[in-house]
Amino acid sequence: MNFEDSLKKLEQLVSGMESGQMKLDDMIKSFEEGRVLAADCRKELEAIRLKIEKVTTDGSTEELKI
Repeated sequence: MNFEDSLKKLEQLVSGMESGQMKLDDMIKSFEEGRVLAADCRKELEAIRLKIEKVTTDGSTEELKI
């Protein structure tokens, strides 16, 4: 799943939990899934940050494949 899809799914999970209409078991499952998605998004953002840092530090564009 790419970053945009992960973020969209995470937003849907949060919206569902905030609605107050979920059963407790479903909310716990959504929370657990959301934690995994958030971690994946953080990892991808960190990888992108490192690529950008590399490009701006040494001028190389060879590694930049976003």
